[in-house]
Amino acid sequence: MTSDDRKIKEKLKTKTWNEIKTNDSWAIFKIMAEFVDGYEKLSKVGPSVSIFGSARTKPDNPHYILAEEIAYQLTQHGYGVITGGGPGIMEAGNKGAHRGKGSSVGLNIELPFEQHDNPWIDQGKSLDFDYFFVRKVMFVKYSQGFVVMPGGFGTMDELFEAITLIQTHKIGRFPIILVDKKFWGGLFDWIKNTLLEEGNISEKDLNLFRLVDTAEEAIEHLNNFYDKYQFKPNF
Repeated sequence: MTSDDRKIKEKLKTKTWNEIKTNDSWAIFKIMAEFVDGYEKLSKVGPSVSIFGSARTKPDNPHYILAEEIAYQLTQHGYGVITGGGPGIMEAGNKGAHRGKGSSVGLNIELPFEQHDNPWIDQGKSLDFDYFFVRKVMFVKYSQGFVVMPGGFGTMDELFEAITLIQTHKIGRFPIILVDKKFWGGLFDWIKNTLLEEGNISEKDLNLFRLVDTAEEAIEHLNNFYDKYQFKPNF
């Protein structure tokens, strides 16, 4: 490689890096736009509970049926339902809210596969996001509780982010309900027997979430919490 070739190569590197920095700066405006749109639309929804779970769960799966029933019962107690807007458990949540004639919101994320809006979201209450972190802020800020059905990595991400924010007092506490003790039991045992035993969490942190098996237990825990505390934004 000649000295001229090396100079050209260095210029190309510099140009590419400068383009990246410029693109990063402009991305701020797109991020801001997603926050503004989310805040404006969700602030009008009213007290709602988010339902999380696998996008891969089929309609004949007991978890799908249970998620739909939980969503329906939530609407009968005055709550709206927020989901990730896609198929599986998310669809079940919106379907139950629609059946109960309650508010049915979908916070959809643009993905190269798997994700698409389900048909049970209210008109005008389907929001699309490019950024996972913006979407997660919306879930946490406008939810009065999390109902977490069996799911995969995305479900775990949303669950542990909420637990962490509450544990560190970055947001106000709200109910986090894990549905299906058999599914979540192994994780709970690991948290209790490993994290707690190693001194990585406090014993009181085990009270930041509740394991249940039925829709009635989930609603009861949620109502018991709000018999003591007023509805308010979490940030």
